Amino acid sequence: MKKPVLEINELRKSFGENHVLNGFSLQLFEGENLVIMGKSGSGKSVMIKCLVGLMAADSGTIKIKDFDIVSLGQNELDVLRTEIGFLFQGSALYDSMTVRENLEFPLRRNRDKIKTSQTTEALVVEALENVGLAHAIDLMPAELSGGMQRRVALARALILKPKIILYDEPTTGLDPITSKEIIQLMRHIQQTYQTSSLIITHDVDCARVISNRMILLVDGINYAEGTFEELSQSQDPKVKAFFKT
Repeated sequence: MKKPVLEINELRKSFGENHVLNGFSLQLFEGENLVIMGKSGSGKSVMIKCLVGLMAADSGTIKIKDFDIVSLGQNELDVLRTEIGFLFQGSALYDSMTVRENLEFPLRRNRDKIKTSQTTEALVVEALENVGLAHAIDLMPAELSGGMQRRVALARALILKPKIILYDEPTTGLDPITSKEIIQLMRHIQQTYQTSSLIITHDVDCARVISNRMILLVDGINYAEGTFEELSQSQDPKVKAFFKT
């Protein structure tokens, strides 16, 4: 049986009287693509912020590779973060930096925390080759299409060779053809890097193609869980609402 690389148990977070997470739990297993779907305001973004240590939960536990992130000091948390790649919604590239410099940035900050004999140049080229953009290494983000920017952001997420990748709405704002290219690239990355991926998305086609398993986040809890086929055939009205076209 595969081992979980990430476990969230009974996570709770409120803002005054607004109870966003009400005991949310999940397990992400080695080599798995786990999709989380939820309506706007359902707590997906709050969950991710708690997961990477940017926000403190009111209660519950988050374990990454058996480490409880709540109990870690800042230095330990920084080291653990090198195991996690994050593809932000909207790519979040630095506009004033070239593609090369965008990828070098996390390496400069974390080079002492990663174990590799590869040079910075080799790591940057390898990451760009894996997203099909080695030719764009010296371009500025403004010279790239939206899909190319998303690819560069994914290359930056891969630069430290993480074991876990968090995707926040990876296809938002992209046309259907580019969305399909990004989804296929995500599958390629999983196979090449043997990553475990947690994917937040509203895109039903993305969930259908990429997911090994899905969780539907409703009212701050794990409301339903299963494969795309299982959930898409559910007669539960709250579950059916996710799959209306």
